[in-house]
Amino acid sequence: MSSPFMHIMIFFNNSADVKRASTSCPSSFHLLYFHLMLLWLIENTLAVVPVRVGVVLDMNTNVGKMGMASMNIALADFYTANQQFQTRLVLSTRNSNGDVISAAAEVVDLLKNEEVEAIIGPSTSMEAYFVIYLGQKAHVPIISFTATSPSLTSIQSSYFFRTVLSDSDQVSAISSIVEAFGWREVALVYVDNQFGQGIVPFLGEALEEKDVNIAYRSIIPSSATSDEIAAELYKLMSMQTRVFIVHMVNPLGSSFFMEANRLGMMSEEYAWIITDALTNPLNSLNPNVMECMEGVLGVRPYVPRTPKLEQFQEHYKKQLFLNNGTSELTIFGLWAYDTITAVAIAAENVVESMKNATFLMPNSSSDVTDLENFGVSSVGLDLIRALSNTSFQGLAGTFGFTSQELQSPPYEVVNIVGPGVRVVGYWTEEDGIVRELGTTKTQVSTSESTFKSILWPGDRTSPPKGWVLPVNEKKLRVLVPVKDGFSEFVDVSWNLDNSTKVQGFCIDVFDEVIKALPYGVPFEYIPYATENRTSAGTYDDMVYQVHLQKYDAVVGDFTIIANRSRFVDFTLPYTDSGVSMLVQYVSNNDKAWLFLKPLTWQLWLTSFCSFVTIGIVIWILEHREPQTDFKGTLRHQVGMIMWYSFSTMVFSQRENIRSNFARIIMIFWFFVVLILTQSYTANLASLLTVQQLQPSVTDIQTLIKTNANVGYQEGSFVMGFLLNKNFSRSRLLQYKSPDELHELFMNSSIAAAFDELPYIKLFLLKYCSQYTMAGPIYKTDGFGFVFPTGSPLVSDISKALLNVTESDTMFQIEKKWLGDSSSCLANTFSPSNSLGLESFMGLFAIVGTTAASFVAVHLTIFFYGQRYWLLNEDLSVWNKMRKLYQKFIERYRITSESTPAPAQGRYGRSNASSIGSGRGGGVVVPIDESKTVPEAQDMGNLAYGRTKEIELVTEEWSERILGVETASAWPKNISVNAAGGGGDRLRKGCRRRRVFGSCGF
Repeated sequence: MSSPFMHIMIFFNNSADVKRASTSCPSSFHLLYFHLMLLWLIENTLAVVPVRVGVVLDMNTNVGKMGMASMNIALADFYTANQQFQTRLVLSTRNSNGDVISAAAEVVDLLKNEEVEAIIGPSTSMEAYFVIYLGQKAHVPIISFTATSPSLTSIQSSYFFRTVLSDSDQVSAISSIVEAFGWREVALVYVDNQFGQGIVPFLGEALEEKDVNIAYRSIIPSSATSDEIAAELYKLMSMQTRVFIVHMVNPLGSSFFMEANRLGMMSEEYAWIITDALTNPLNSLNPNVMECMEGVLGVRPYVPRTPKLEQFQEHYKKQLFLNNGTSELTIFGLWAYDTITAVAIAAENVVESMKNATFLMPNSSSDVTDLENFGVSSVGLDLIRALSNTSFQGLAGTFGFTSQELQSPPYEVVNIVGPGVRVVGYWTEEDGIVRELGTTKTQVSTSESTFKSILWPGDRTSPPKGWVLPVNEKKLRVLVPVKDGFSEFVDVSWNLDNSTKVQGFCIDVFDEVIKALPYGVPFEYIPYATENRTSAGTYDDMVYQVHLQKYDAVVGDFTIIANRSRFVDFTLPYTDSGVSMLVQYVSNNDKAWLFLKPLTWQLWLTSFCSFVTIGIVIWILEHREPQTDFKGTLRHQVGMIMWYSFSTMVFSQRENIRSNFARIIMIFWFFVVLILTQSYTANLASLLTVQQLQPSVTDIQTLIKTNANVGYQEGSFVMGFLLNKNFSRSRLLQYKSPDELHELFMNSSIAAAFDELPYIKLFLLKYCSQYTMAGPIYKTDGFGFVFPTGSPLVSDISKALLNVTESDTMFQIEKKWLGDSSSCLANTFSPSNSLGLESFMGLFAIVGTTAASFVAVHLTIFFYGQRYWLLNEDLSVWNKMRKLYQKFIERYRITSESTPAPAQGRYGRSNASSIGSGRGGGVVVPIDESKTVPEAQDMGNLAYGRTKEIELVTEEWSERILGVETASAWPKNISVNAAGGGGDRLRKGCRRRRVFGSCGF
C-alpha cells in the first residue's frame, strides 16, 4: 500500500546525506528509522484514504524539475497545515522526455496499471492534445499547469482543467501596447508547432480591433539552426515594419535573439515585444542572452507579493541547494504548487467517494488494444465537480476556474534592461495600460506617456516609429494624373529625351511634406498615361490601382470622399473643402426703385405706421394745451399730425411741444429716427457703389425646377453629387478647363456650374468680374494624398502636412500657383442686402412702450378730472361717452379777428376795469358772442388790435381765476384781450392757483 510514509522512506533511502549519516552514525540512523515506523503505525490507525495522482512531465527540462519540486513542497505544506484531512495524495511520477508518444504511453500506463484518479501534466500543448482524449475516455481529470495553447480549449472536454493562463489571455495586453505607441503595422514571429500557431488567430483579432495590420508572419521551425533563423531574419530586415511580436519558448527564443543581435536587428529603429512564454523564464536565462535582448518589451502575469510567497521561495531555495539543482523558480513553479493544492482540496471534498473508488473495467476481447484496455474511474465525475468549485488564495494570486480555465489576472509590462527586467506599466481589462495597479482612470489609456521610462534597443529613450524604407527596397512609386485643364494643380510634360517633368500646386505641397519628414523617403513620380501621353483613366481608376498595390501612393487634386476611402487611406486634407455653385453676373436693370432696396417691405410698413402713431400720440398729449400749434379745424389738425410726425425724419419740425410727456416720447423717437435714417443711408450707399451686379441664379432648386443645364469638371465626383440632387443626367455638361467653362457660359449652354472651391477660386481669378459663387457651400473634405490601406506613411505624412500648412510655405505655394483670389471672393453673392424689421425691433418696442405708457397716464388724469359729473349726472352710457368726447376735444383756441374800436358791452365797463387795467385793458367776453364786436367793446376799452379768445373749460376754473363767488355768475365762455393788463393779472392769478398746472396763457 502506497502512502506518504513510503515516499518519505524512499526519499531517505535515496538520499546521499542519509546514507552518509547511517555510515558515520548508525545509532542515529536507527533512531530516525524507529520514529518513521511509529508515524506509519499512526497513519494506519487513523485510516487515511490514499488518492492516487499521476504526474507526467518532461523531467529533462527546468520546468519539469521545478514543477515536481514545487508539488512536493506543496504537499508537505498542505498536510502539515491540514493534518485532520482524511485523504492523502500519492504521486506516481512519469517522464515524458518531451515526446508526444512517450507522454501518451505514460498516461496509458498510469490509467491501466496505477489506476490514478487524476493526472497532472503533460508538459506541452502538443502532448496534452492527445492525452485529453485519454482522460475523457477514462473519466480521469487531466490538469495541466504548462500547456498554454488556446487551441486546447476547442476540444471542449469536461475532464480537462488548465491551471496555467492561456496564451489568448495576453493578446489584449500586447495589442494595447502596440496601440499606445501608434504603430499601425507589425510582424509576427512564432514557432512552427501547435503551441506557436495557437495564439495567431487570437492575436490577429486583437490587433485588428486596434486597427493594426499584420504585415508578415515569420514561422520558425522548432528545431531551427542558426542559419535557418538568420535566413528568416533577413526576410524581416527587407520589410518596412520594424515592430516584431515574438512567441516561442526556450531554448529557441534565446537562439533567435542572439542571432538577431548578431545581424544588427537590436538597433534603435527596431521594436520587439515578447509573449509570456519568454517573459516568464527571463530570470533563468543566460546573462549573455539577456544582454542581447536589451530594450525588449514583454508581458507576464502579475503575481502579488505575499508573506506566503516569500516563505515558499525560501523553502524552494533550500531544497534546490540540498539537491544541487539549477532550476530557478518561475511562475510555473507557483502554478504547480497551486495545482497540487487544488487537487488535494478537491479530493478531500469527495472523501466519501474516494473511500470506494474503483476502476470499472470494460468487456475486453482479444481485439482490444492497450489504448482501449483500461477502466473508467468511478469518482471522476465527482472529482471534476469538486475541482470546478475549488477556489483559494494561491501563491500566484486568486485561484479559481472559469469554464475550467484559470481566471485571468492583470499583466505586467516589463522592459529588459541589462541583466534584469524592470516593470514599466500594467494592463488590466478594466483600465487598459496604467502606471500602477489600483489607480482609478476615467477612460481607457492608450498613450505612451502612461508607461514609465523605457529603454529601447540601441539605448534610445524615445520609442521607434515602427517602420522604415529599407535601402534594398525600390523607391516609393507615386502616381500622378495627366490633365488637360486646371494644370495649375498638376501639370505633366515630356522632355525630348522622353523623361517627364511633373509640377503644380499639389506636387509642390507633397515635395515640402516629404522634406518635413524626420527621415528620408525616396520616391519617383509616375504619370498615369497611355503611350499617346493621354490620361489612362479616371481618378477613381487611379485610386483603385493603389488598392491593388500596383503603386505606393497617388498625388494630385484628389478629393477625400467616402467611396474612395473604402479602398485606400487618405492623409489629412490640405485645401479648402466644399462644393459650390458658380453663376454669371447679370446687370441690375431695376434702378428706378433702387431707393426702396435698403429696407425690407416689412420695415417700410412698420416705419410708416410708427410715424403716424407718433403723430397721433403727440396730438393727444398736446391738443388740450393752451397756446399750442395742435389746434384749429379737423382738417388742420390731421394735417398737423402728419406733417409733424414725418418732419421728424429730417428733424425739420418747428412746432413747440409743451407737454412733458410728449417731450420724453420725442426723445426716444428722435433716437429711433436717427438710427433708422443712418442705417438707410449706409445701406443705400452700399447698394449704389458695390452691388451693381447680381447673380443670374441664387439657389440650386431654381435650376432643378427650370430643368436648366449645369456644368461639372470632367472626371470629378461632382457628377455623382449632382445626380444625388435630382439633376437629370442629360442636363449635365462636362468641361476640362476654365476656358471651356467660360465658353459654355458665353454660349448660354449652361445656367450654372458646380465645382470644388479650389477650382472655383482659380476660375474667378481669371474671370472675376463676370462670375460669382452663389448658394450654400456643400461640405467635402478637400484634397488629400492617397496611400494603401494600413500604410504607416499616412500618419507621418499627415503630421508633416500640418506643419507645412501652418507655415508660411503653404501661403507661398498658393500664391505661386493659384494667385490671390481674395478680392474676387469678396464678391460672393449674398441673397439679401436689405435691412429687416428684426434689426430695429428693440428700438420700436422701446418707443412704442413709452408712448403707450404716457398716453395712458394722460387719459387717466383726464378721466379723473371728469369724475364729478360722470358719477353724479343721470345720463345714458352713450350720452356720457359723447359728452366725454366733446370735453376731451375742447381746447384753448387762439383766433385772430380785427376789432375796429372800443365799444360798450352789456356787462359794462366796471366789469372790465375790475378784471384788467393797463394799456389795453383786459376784456373777457363769451366766445359765442365774440362775433358781435360792439358787445365785446361794451366790456372794456379795446383801443385797437387783435383779441385772443380763451376758453375756460369748467365753471370751477372761472370761479377760481376771476374770484366770483358762484359759477353761475359767469358765462361759461369768456374772452380776454391779451394786450391789456387784465390779461396779465388773470394769467398770474391762474398760475398762483395752479389749476392743473397752469391756465395755458
